[in-house]
Amino acid sequence: MSEAQYADRMSASDALLWINERDPMLRSTITSLLLLDGPPNLDRFRQVLERSLERIPRLRQHVVLDPLGAAPPRWERDPLFDLSYHYRRIRTAGKGTLRELLDMAAVIAMQAFDKDRPLWELYVVDGLEGERSALILKLHHSITDGVGMVRMTSCLVERSREEALRARPAAAQVVDEPAAVGAFGEALRAIRHRAGENLDLVSRLASAAPRGALRLLREPRAAVQEAWGGAASLRRLLQPVHEPLSPLMRGRSTSVHFDVLSLPLEDLKRAARAAGGTLNDAFVAAVAGGLRIYHERHGKPVDELRMTMPVNLRDDGEQGRRAGNQFAPARFAIPVGIRDPVERMRILHQRVIEQRAEPALPLMEEVSSVLARLPRALSVGFVGSMLKAIDLVTSNVPGSPDTVYCSGAKIDTMVGFGPLSGAATNVTLFSYDGELQLGINTDRAAIPDPELFVDCLRAGLDEVLAIARTEPGGGGPPPRVRA
Repeated sequence: MSEAQYADRMSASDALLWINERDPMLRSTITSLLLLDGPPNLDRFRQVLERSLERIPRLRQHVVLDPLGAAPPRWERDPLFDLSYHYRRIRTAGKGTLRELLDMAAVIAMQAFDKDRPLWELYVVDGLEGERSALILKLHHSITDGVGMVRMTSCLVERSREEALRARPAAAQVVDEPAAVGAFGEALRAIRHRAGENLDLVSRLASAAPRGALRLLREPRAAVQEAWGGAASLRRLLQPVHEPLSPLMRGRSTSVHFDVLSLPLEDLKRAARAAGGTLNDAFVAAVAGGLRIYHERHGKPVDELRMTMPVNLRDDGEQGRRAGNQFAPARFAIPVGIRDPVERMRILHQRVIEQRAEPALPLMEEVSSVLARLPRALSVGFVGSMLKAIDLVTSNVPGSPDTVYCSGAKIDTMVGFGPLSGAATNVTLFSYDGELQLGINTDRAAIPDPELFVDCLRAGLDEVLAIARTEPGGGGPPPRVRA
């Protein structure tokens, strides 16, 4: 895999995630939990971490705001960087159960970042049951998304327990990294940056105008329909929502609760194949089924819920190498009340295809640029009107298909917890070494009974896994989901 390219300024989408921090309920913290079969070699781990600091510039950079607000925030090397602040060793209280570890990780995730420092924290946790250890990595979403996080942290893992320490890598280059200047020079630099952005936008519009005019002359009806469809698509993607569709999960707070469910990757794949869907279809159908059961348990059945699903925009070219966020948040209603999991998956599959085909989806970076230029209170309010009435977020992040290690310790489990960003729950599917982990992040005000919620999600997964019995050779009882 080629090295990522690090720009010196946030992209528009990165900047929007940063600006949203003004509203605590829109915080976008990504948390990753790695369970190890024993304690890592701490001397070796520190060496690996220090080398990662050279390979990943963002780990040493903090955010510097443009004094005039004329350009996106800038990434600048922190002259006061202190590794001991970001890398800490702690112990669990009590017996070191998984429940205690999850509660510890949730508290860490709830704490806001020190915005004068680089936006990450890494904890080595000792004292777990069975003499095991864990890593908790906390990262601000303005640095990268889930897929980017997996790529960034690949330098922390190894292919064997005894792998030789890798040669010290050459320091990564920041694209167009400028020299330090004073406040006046920074203001001029910001103005030049914004002028360059505007010129690039005008250039792209100017080059597109002749093609659009020619299309209008040759195929006027098709051109008008395409333009109208694009405008309608943009309206659908940006339309504010005033209240959740759920009659139950309506409270919002800044307090979260973490849970995990585990199951074999192949079991869910078999269920997806039997229903003619994808792994993601089976995952979302299972979550939808669990939400139906949860609402029924409370005597408040619901037909549809509103979901946000990030759509990965990476490609194999230059864009795919750019560090930072490369996703578009698709928002749409999903069927929850349908009891037949095959029918539920079929409808979900079609709706996901429709969302991925939205004409305005590739324009979300331009839309983010417009929103990021608004007065901050207005920008945060507009984004909040889009997100705070979302019922759930689902995300599917592929990890390593093979067993990997961390400084002599085998990584048994990897779990990702995505941010709520105003939703009642975020369920993130992470695949690793033939296993699937569902990282379940719930807002305590929206879901005050997380144990019941997890039981209902388990039942939703069991509904979907039962489909696998229809495959040739799939007879017998369906596999069970593990807590």
